Amino acid sequence: MTFAHSWVLHFFWALPILVFFLMVSGRKRRREMLRLAAPHLLSRLMPVEGRTRQAVRGAVLVCAISSAVFALAGPQWGEKLQDVSRQGVDIIIAMDVSRSMMVEDVKPNRLERARREVADLMRVVTGDRLGLVAFSGNAFLLCPLTLDYGAVDMFLSQINPDVIPSAGTDLGQAIETATASFDKESGADKVIILVTDGEDNEGMGLAAAKKAAEQGVRIFVFGMGDPDGAPLPGDGGSLQQDETGKMVLSRLDETGLNEIAQAADGVYARSTEGDLDLDKVYFEGINQKTRKSVLKSGKMTIREDRFYYFIFLSFILFLLEGVLREKPLDTSL
Repeated sequence: MTFAHSWVLHFFWALPILVFFLMVSGRKRRREMLRLAAPHLLSRLMPVEGRTRQAVRGAVLVCAISSAVFALAGPQWGEKLQDVSRQGVDIIIAMDVSRSMMVEDVKPNRLERARREVADLMRVVTGDRLGLVAFSGNAFLLCPLTLDYGAVDMFLSQINPDVIPSAGTDLGQAIETATASFDKESGADKVIILVTDGEDNEGMGLAAAKKAAEQGVRIFVFGMGDPDGAPLPGDGGSLQQDETGKMVLSRLDETGLNEIAQAADGVYARSTEGDLDLDKVYFEGINQKTRKSVLKSGKMTIREDRFYYFIFLSFILFLLEGVLREKPLDTSL
């Protein structure tokens, strides 16, 4: 058994005080009666069964109050399945996990900064279903659409370049996988948040964005990195070099990412130091351009409330306490 409001149970500490009060008030009443009548007449004025009835009535009153307190505490036992539904939109977060996301032109690096931005976003979304896609040269759905943000956060914390061994970055594959991950039977607006540095090795990102837009999907793009570029880390902590021995630079492609966002009726924003930019994308972009619908996300197990049993018991006991009140004094003496 569990309680919805367990703090109410602390009122049971007051029951001994109530019992003590009933005992004292009963004795006080008997002393007052002795002042009004001689002892040999008191047995006729206050029959023995009346005193017994008074004790029983006090016990019934205590039980009635106890049942009322128990009901207020919200006792629960047994379980049932209940549909979970909220108002919101369907959002797939497509996260770039390619090697270029390890560049440190944003601190501590692009991937870790992106992870923190998405974690901050999950603290402000309300009612939206979230899903998570990771991509580099390939793309995979890590977490399907759900209202369980804890599950999304668990997968998010495990993201790293080793999740997908394929080299390179294929924005087209990322957008196609994210688009295919939406629930086709859902009437909710569909949004992809593309988190990437924009280095599209396959060059199919814009075409995939236009195709997604035809299916009613909006794409909001969040750019990670610096357009001026920074050295690409290689194996063993060294910096990657090309055939001529020059350092390979990884640059944020803002032009290409802007085109993708515009093609799918979204907006583009760039991560900057000290700003919660992805929150702005959500509030000033997604909330402005989408319409929230009632979403369902399976069932959840909940405890069944049983307080009404104790309310009924308390009501019956209070009625019984009234019936057990002592009879009026015999005035025919």
